[in-house]
Amino acid sequence: MKTIRVLTLEDARRMAAAAEAEARRSGWNVSIAICDAGGHALWLQRMDGAPLMSAQIAPEKARTCVLSGKPSKVYEDMVNQGRIAALSMPVMPLEGGEPLYFDGHVIGAVGVSGVQAVQDAQVARAGVAALDGTGHLPGVQS
Repeated sequence: MKTIRVLTLEDARRMAAAAEAEARRSGWNVSIAICDAGGHALWLQRMDGAPLMSAQIAPEKARTCVLSGKPSKVYEDMVNQGRIAALSMPVMPLEGGEPLYFDGHVIGAVGVSGVQAVQDAQVARAGVAALDGTGHLPGVQS
């Protein structure tokens, strides 16, 4: 049997606080979602002034990362390169979702929505970085 790490609510709080701080530093109002390895919500917040739709999109970006083990940008790139079949996959093909790995296993993800895609991803990566301060979990796969 294998032991697998899981995200705690405290982990989610720390990541959300770091993501929110990054958004505030940049003057962006976003929604931040954090999910566990099953794609279930651990955290969802919509900052004042964030678009209403962002509270629906952020969790889907996080879920996409858990399902695939890849940043959600991978699917945006597929669609932008003409592979529109990706639109029928159970993923949100928009940049802004970042998976969390520990010892080769997806243990959760951060999804952000509300500003430009590259900005969403910047905020999501700040949330990931909060777990150890470097942007990578110990044992993370790149």
